Amino acid sequence: MAPAKKRNVSSKANAKKIKIDFEGIVERILKSRKHANDVFDVLEFLQSEKEKDVICAVDACCKLFCTLLKRKDLFIGKLPGEDEAIKGEHSPDEKYKIFMRHRYNNCVEILLEHLHHETHEVKESALCCLMKFAAEQGLHPLEDLDWSEYFSFPRELIQAVVHNILSQSLDNSLLISRFQEFLEMDDIRYYVMSFIRDNVATVMNKSKGAVLPVYQSNVFTLMLNINMPSQETELTNFMVKQETKHEDWKAAKLHDHKRAFERMWLGFLKYKLPNSMYKKILVVLHDSILPHMSKPTLMIDFLTAAYDVGGAISLLALNGLFVLIHQHNLDYPDFYKKLYNLLEPSVFHVKYKARFFHLANLFLSSSHLPVYLVAAFAKRLARLALTAPPTALLMVLPFIYNLIRRHPSCRVLIHKPSSEDELLEDPYVMEEVDPALCHALESSLWEIKTLQKHYHPDVAKAAMLINTPMTEQEDDISEVLEITSYELMERDLKPTESKSFPLEFETAAHLLEGRGEVLGRHFCLA
Repeated sequence: MAPAKKRNVSSKANAKKIKIDFEGIVERILKSRKHANDVFDVLEFLQSEKEKDVICAVDACCKLFCTLLKRKDLFIGKLPGEDEAIKGEHSPDEKYKIFMRHRYNNCVEILLEHLHHETHEVKESALCCLMKFAAEQGLHPLEDLDWSEYFSFPRELIQAVVHNILSQSLDNSLLISRFQEFLEMDDIRYYVMSFIRDNVATVMNKSKGAVLPVYQSNVFTLMLNINMPSQETELTNFMVKQETKHEDWKAAKLHDHKRAFERMWLGFLKYKLPNSMYKKILVVLHDSILPHMSKPTLMIDFLTAAYDVGGAISLLALNGLFVLIHQHNLDYPDFYKKLYNLLEPSVFHVKYKARFFHLANLFLSSSHLPVYLVAAFAKRLARLALTAPPTALLMVLPFIYNLIRRHPSCRVLIHKPSSEDELLEDPYVMEEVDPALCHALESSLWEIKTLQKHYHPDVAKAAMLINTPMTEQEDDISEVLEITSYELMERDLKPTESKSFPLEFETAAHLLEGRGEVLGRHFCLA
């Protein structure tokens, strides 16, 4: 055990020595130009196989080149080659700046490569250093352009960072969560959205539209980490503040943010996605994507395609369609026919059951729906109730009762006159996909009568309500939408608390009165 301790101490001492050496090298380079070649030592350690050496070198590079950017000691404008600079007619000052600008470019290239490093600490350190470079480049641009027509922003550097974060082989979700801090800056957010759209188009076209699970997962994670502002007055946090015409800058306009956000999502969703990702997108679509688009109706094609898929994906697409129908006057043909066909036995067992029935309740709340349509929904739910679990029945039965309350014409399903001992064949056609042709109004809700003999007492009690006159007040189904079998079992097993009643006398608590008595301590009636 002793040698192991000695090696650990030695490694710590070496790390400290390296750190001190780095600080000395940086100080020498910044103090005198004659030590400019020492920058190669830092770049050499930047490519080391030891993680601690790399992290120390990253910190050194960050301090060195940020200071050089502030001093304007890096060449500004179109960068000539190093050989050309040596042979050309450049002053010693220009040659130094050209030399350090090339070293700066070398450093940026190495840091971009480190975004694919196997260790997260190295990736995080490289990312933070690159973003510091971007901030300094924004304040001290390296391009010699006409600023009257051009806004200062380190586009190429941010685009390179986005390109490397969106790896096709590595899951960068942890690194992307670290990058979210920088996405809170309005100008970075605006340009990142544009770069994501361009990157997706390039990569997906190169793969001819084939599914790339890792890459598309990285893109989705990055887009999901973008928090859009809701008002123009919120656009105040900029990495680069434009000295002139700031109000004309697209990154400072909410409308242009929404357009960039919209194009980014539409460019991503037009390609084939993994099935699991469809569900993740549809879960957040109605509250995290649609409200921030300049034209939410452009999502109609995606939502209608998802609604036609069937299963859980169709259930989740209801949320987005509800927003478009309710707020943007979307006219969806055969919407209720499709909703009717989503009612299958599996609907009681899916993860998103509560969300589906909440939305179905909203869609069927209108009193202007035709009677045959409401009757078809009530009858189909009643038929499915025969094989549904108790947790679903406690939700379905009040759901059916509410439909009948809203549409009194459907009471014919309850009061169906017939002669005694007459064996009737149910005219309702369960297999019919069109609710107008299923003959629901010619049938009755005999299934609820059957459920009055259900093994679970709560279900039987709920089914018995159909025998009594219905009140006009609807049942609140929100409390039973997410009830689970465990909760139902716990409620049944929980002992009922006996209610206390007022009495004219004090109840006896002990067999014999008096403190300290042996019998009084050991024999009590409580």
